[in-house]
Amino acid sequence: MPARKTTKKAAKKSTKKAAARPDTGAVPPYGDPIRKAIARGDAREMKNVAASARKWMADVQAALDQLDSALNKK
Repeated sequence: MPARKTTKKAAKKSTKKAAARPDTGAVPPYGDPIRKAIARGDAREMKNVAASARKWMADVQAALDQLDSALNKK
């Protein structure tokens, strides 16, 4: 009886190093993500983190304004 041939091929893994990217989704602009982006030195990532932090701060400020308004009504 002949030997059975396998049809599964081993998947090749890429040996290329992926570029450093920020995590997807909401990332609070705390010091740690900001410092890590600076340490990696990726200008695009630093710009993304800065934009995310500015948006987050604007959202928080808007929420605080709403809170103040609600408190003043009572």
